[in-house]
Amino acid sequence: MTAATDYTLAELCIVAASKAFENDGEVLATGIGVIPRLAASLAMKTTNPDLMMTDSEAWLLSEPNPLGARGEDFAQANETWMGFSRIFDNVWSGRRHAMLGPTQIDKYGQSNTSALGGTYDKPKVMMLGARGFPGNSISHPNSFFVPSHNTRVFMDGECDFVSSIGYNPGRLPKGHSLEDIDIRLVVTDLCVMDFGGPDHQVRLVSLHPGITAEQVQENTGYPIHIPDEVPTTAAPTEEQLTIIAAMDPHNQRAYQIKDNPAGDPAAGDRS
Repeated sequence: MTAATDYTLAELCIVAASKAFENDGEVLATGIGVIPRLAASLAMKTTNPDLMMTDSEAWLLSEPNPLGARGEDFAQANETWMGFSRIFDNVWSGRRHAMLGPTQIDKYGQSNTSALGGTYDKPKVMMLGARGFPGNSISHPNSFFVPSHNTRVFMDGECDFVSSIGYNPGRLPKGHSLEDIDIRLVVTDLCVMDFGGPDHQVRLVSLHPGITAEQVQENTGYPIHIPDEVPTTAAPTEEQLTIIAAMDPHNQRAYQIKDNPAGDPAAGDRS
């Protein structure tokens, strides 16, 4: 299919993030946030029609819901009931893949959604909390989306508060090994990464148009494994852009990355 020439950075990230789900088969996709949610929806509509998605309440859908307010004639495509007990069956069996945006991600792939700075008892900043992330991270695949790639997110040392398990032997739960950890993709406004380097080191998978490996390393607080050849992140196709627009009719994607510039700077500013 022909790649589009007129697209935004948010749309590039949606397409890149959708690849995290394309080979999952029949698993429950949970995209937390606008871009992860649209990425899962795009995968369900294109590369992985077996993907499962809920309406965030109690119904499993045969078609992903669009974001935001819907017209009075809208009818969501309910396929079957899926209450919490069934969701937890998916979680513990490994048949779920979540994508979310932590505030910190350290060199082990451990993430922080809980607290920043200070001490455990008196942090400087309180956030959402670990919620179910400790169990999720050891039970099923997870991916991350980061709208601003910098050394505050990809920080030196260990996360201020470890909310999820990563490739750190010292924090593995009893009876588990590093092979039980599955961090699929890390998509940012600069690049796509994974933890497929030597000894589960973070690895550069692709660079967004106009970005260099040096820029990515400068904005990461720990060493990145950079292969000899790093491809450019694939541009969206016209078909993908049409699906994204239908899934996001109110253009919420435009507000997820600062200024949401053109996906390919060499093509000019089309924002």
